[in-house]
Amino acid sequence: MSSSSERSPNAGQPNGSTLAAQAVTPEGTLYVSQPYRSSSTNKLRAMVTFAPRKSLFDISNESSTTNEFRGFFTLFWMSLFLFAVGIYVRSVEATGSPLNFEFATMISRDAITLAISDGVLVLNTALCVPFAKAVAKGWLRYNCTGLVLQHLWQGAVLAIAITWTFNRQWPWVQSGFLTLHSFVMIMKMHSYISTNGELAQTHEQAEKVYAQLKKATDAQGGWEEALQKAEVAMLQQDSPIPSGTPGVPLDAPEGPIKGCRQRRCPKGAGVKTTGTRVMVDSPAIQFKPPSPSEILSHHPSEAIASLAKQHAELERDLTGSIEGKVRWPANITFRDFAWYQLTPTLVYELEYPRTDRIRPLYVFEKSVAFFGTFALLYTIVETFIIPLTPTKEQSFARSLLDLAIPFMISYLLLFYIIFECICNAFAELSYFADRQFYDAWWNSTSWDEFSRKWNRPVHTFLLRHVYASTMSSYKLTRQSAMFLTFLLSACAHELVMAVVTKKIRMYLFALQLAQIPLIAIGRIPTIRRNKLLGNTVFWIGLYAGFPLLCVAYCAY
Repeated sequence: MSSSSERSPNAGQPNGSTLAAQAVTPEGTLYVSQPYRSSSTNKLRAMVTFAPRKSLFDISNESSTTNEFRGFFTLFWMSLFLFAVGIYVRSVEATGSPLNFEFATMISRDAITLAISDGVLVLNTALCVPFAKAVAKGWLRYNCTGLVLQHLWQGAVLAIAITWTFNRQWPWVQSGFLTLHSFVMIMKMHSYISTNGELAQTHEQAEKVYAQLKKATDAQGGWEEALQKAEVAMLQQDSPIPSGTPGVPLDAPEGPIKGCRQRRCPKGAGVKTTGTRVMVDSPAIQFKPPSPSEILSHHPSEAIASLAKQHAELERDLTGSIEGKVRWPANITFRDFAWYQLTPTLVYELEYPRTDRIRPLYVFEKSVAFFGTFALLYTIVETFIIPLTPTKEQSFARSLLDLAIPFMISYLLLFYIIFECICNAFAELSYFADRQFYDAWWNSTSWDEFSRKWNRPVHTFLLRHVYASTMSSYKLTRQSAMFLTFLLSACAHELVMAVVTKKIRMYLFALQLAQIPLIAIGRIPTIRRNKLLGNTVFWIGLYAGFPLLCVAYCAY
């Protein structure tokens, strides 16, 4: 069992050692999971999980390449390419140039100033590290003082960015980009600081529980004797891995797994992967030694066992959930924060599932896809949207009809650029293995399903830091938390439209909140069962929504 050095009181704070075990089998990765789950983790962090996954349109995604509708994906790009070539040919015949590049002149205006401004915005976020260090060292209490300073800082960043866009009198592209990127940076800052603030409180609580545990063991013969009693009790109660357990290798070592649950994860989960295959290190289960707290959780004394179990739970919250190599506050470094900034996620974790290397050809593929898709997007915007910008004199219905398809195509291309090209490229550069930046939102039958699936990075942020956080901290009901989440999202969307159009009209705000009753209607059993009807209504709303907002904000 444990050596005397492992049993010392200082060892009561394990550095990532758990009772968990894993083995790679032909069907995937088998886990003998940790015996305890933290209640605080269940409230907040368990709602957002990370695992090695590929995006649906990634050409290396095995499930997508075998999909019966894969040919339509190829047809879509071939049709758009031929459509763009036709536009270029007709433009050359009429004007001698494939495009008039009016849009290019607009988006390149004041480009150097925009780049410097964006660089300052990104560098400003590095202040999160000394802020988190101050909280970790106890110089700043996260609850209330740290929380107030955090929100004042985030509000100041957004206010300065918006004021700067108005000061520079930028066109809508530059203004929209800096405002949206400000929101992204603020969400990253918020997740980083709030997560480390919560971990500081967890660490403080863990120290208190450990002091109580040490006192309880001293009352019954001391730490060493308590460990020995717990080990004896654990050996008497535990049983080896049952023979014939599905998926367990034949040469798996027998050992105590009392209280552990077996579950099968998707292939590649919990192990390093190149994004195309699982890296198999060893076929056998590798057990990590249990921490002293986990051993003491089997102590005959109910008081000691309860305190030990509570301490083990708290220690598990302070340790990375993927490999268990990172323990708070060792994560609070500029290097860790830089990797977090490069990682395409808005939710901070001590550890993420990682790939083992960067594939240059993959990055090249996404870069080529980015420039090619952007060329198509540029062509659509300059040819079919800017010349047809609605005015009050134009027919409302005709404007909707003229802009419906160009806006839909532009939306699909912009979605592909952001979530398939940019996010995957940054994921590859940051060794980030969870590439599920979106789900199959095109099959949505309701607006709440669409909001969950089309932009998963923002959805996971709102889920953890707004929806779950308000229910946990302010004891809100699910309905109230959902309304608050939609309200915050609606305010953010309307603010972006106000900056882009230089108008406050609240049209988008109203449409966002209108989704709440539509969600309730969509949950009626009769409507919910009719998937075709629900998907048709969804696409009608999406088709009408973009040109409707354009006409409303531009002409009225």
